[in-house]
Amino acid sequence: MKALDELTFDNRFARLGDALSTHVLPEPIAEPRLVVASPAAMALLDLDPAVAETPVFAELFSGHKLWAEAEPRAMVYSGHQFGVYNPQLGDGRGLLLGEVYNEAGEHWDLHLKGAGQTPYSRMGDGRAVLRSSIREFLASEALQALGIPTTRALCVIGSSTPVWREKQERAAMLLRLSPSHVRFGHFEYFYYTKRPEQQKALGEYVLAMHFPECLEQPEPYLAMFREVVERNAELIAKWQAYGFCHGVMNTDNMSILGITFDFGPFAFLDDFDAHFICNHSDDQGRYSFSNQVPIGQWNLSALAQALTPFISVEALRETLGLYFPLYQAHYLDLMRRRLGLTTGEDDDQTLVENLLQLMQNAGVDYSLFFRRLGDHAPELAVTRLRDDFVDIKGFDAWAERYCARAARDGDNDQARRRIRMHAVNPLYILRNYLAQKAIDAAESGDYAEVRRLHAVLSDPFTEQPGMERYAERPPEWGKHLEISCSS
Repeated sequence: MKALDELTFDNRFARLGDALSTHVLPEPIAEPRLVVASPAAMALLDLDPAVAETPVFAELFSGHKLWAEAEPRAMVYSGHQFGVYNPQLGDGRGLLLGEVYNEAGEHWDLHLKGAGQTPYSRMGDGRAVLRSSIREFLASEALQALGIPTTRALCVIGSSTPVWREKQERAAMLLRLSPSHVRFGHFEYFYYTKRPEQQKALGEYVLAMHFPECLEQPEPYLAMFREVVERNAELIAKWQAYGFCHGVMNTDNMSILGITFDFGPFAFLDDFDAHFICNHSDDQGRYSFSNQVPIGQWNLSALAQALTPFISVEALRETLGLYFPLYQAHYLDLMRRRLGLTTGEDDDQTLVENLLQLMQNAGVDYSLFFRRLGDHAPELAVTRLRDDFVDIKGFDAWAERYCARAARDGDNDQARRRIRMHAVNPLYILRNYLAQKAIDAAESGDYAEVRRLHAVLSDPFTEQPGMERYAERPPEWGKHLEISCSS
C-alpha cells in the first residue's frame, strides 16, 4: 500500500492545453476535518486506508496542500440543460487536480468538488455544501456496491467556512475518482463554437485513452459512438431495474464512459412510482423515473449531432437505433434475475409490466418486495406479500402466473433460489430519509452516522446483524423529502 506522497501522476488531459481547460488553484476551506472516507475507493489508488485519519489527508483534499506533480485544471464544456442548449458551462466549482495511475496501470482522475471559483463559475461561489457532498459520496459508493457503473468517491472533508444557499451552511469538498471526466458536453462545446481542431484533438484523446480498441476499426469514431450507445443502454437499464432516479440528466452530466455522473437531487424509489420526480425544480417532469429511458436516447442524439464532423448522419441514426433494443434486453434480463428466473420466455416482459402496475396502484415498496420474494418458495412468498396490494384479485392472478412461470424455470431448490435472488435484490438501499438523518447529524458535527450508513451500503445484499433499521420502510415524512440542485 502507498502513502499519499507516493502517488504517481500522469496528467494527460492537462497536456491537451488551454483550449480545453484552465489552470486554477483550489481555494482552501477553513479548519478542514475528515467526515468520511471510502477504503474501497482508496484501494483504487493503492492507498493505505489508515492515511485517511492523518492531518495531511484533510489538508490535501481541502485545498491547503497540493502535490508538486498535480496540475489543477477547470475543464470547459457546454450542454443541453432541461432540453435547452447552454453555450458555456464548465467546472464552476470543481477542479481536475491531476491523473494518477495505480500499480495495475489504471488511470484515475482526482477531481475536487467545491474547490472554489473558476472562470466557469457563472456568478457562483465555487463551493459545495456539506449535505450535497455527503449525498454524492454515499450515492457513488452505494451504486458501485449494487453493480451500477458510477464515478467513485474517495472522501468528504468538512470545514467551518460559511456559504449561503437557501440558508447559511458549511462548505465541504469531495474528492471524486473517475477514469475520465469528459462529458457529452465537451464534444458539444467544440462543435457549436466551430473549433474543429480542438474537437479533433479531444476526439483523438478520448479514443486513444478510453476506447483504444476502436482505433482498430475502419471507422474509429463510429465504433466509439456505438460503444457509448451500448454502455448507456446498459447503464439506464440498471437504473430502472434498481429504481434509481438521477434527477438532472443534462448532457453536461452524461459521461462519455457511460457511468453515473454528477449527482444532484437523485433518489432511489421507496414506493414504486413510474412517474416519480426526484428534483423539485423539474416542474415538467422531464427527468422523471420513467422518462430516463427516452431521455437517454435524447442525450445520445445530442452527442450524435456533435459528432457529425466525424460520422455520417446515416451511420449515426443507424447506431442510435440500437439503443432501445439494447436497453430492453438488458432491463428484461435484470428483471428476470430479480424475479429469480434463470431462463427466458416470450411473456416475461408482460409479467414484469403487470407486476409494476400492481405495485404502482398500491404504493408497494420497490426494493423490499423483490427481497421478500426471495425469502421463501414462490407460493409462500406471494402469499406473504399479498396484503401489500390493493387489487387483491389482480395480484392473485399475477401470483398464479408467476408461480407457474417459476415452476417452468426448472430450479425448484429453494435454498439455491434464495441465494440467487438475495445476490441481486438488495436489503439496504440509499433511501433519502436515511441520507437526511446522516446529514443532520453531520451538520451538528457528528460523523458517526454517515460512516455507519456508508458501511451498511457497501454490502447491500448481505443481512448485517444489528442493522435492521436500515432495511425498514421509510416513515411517511421520509417519502416526501424535496431535494434541489442547490449544492
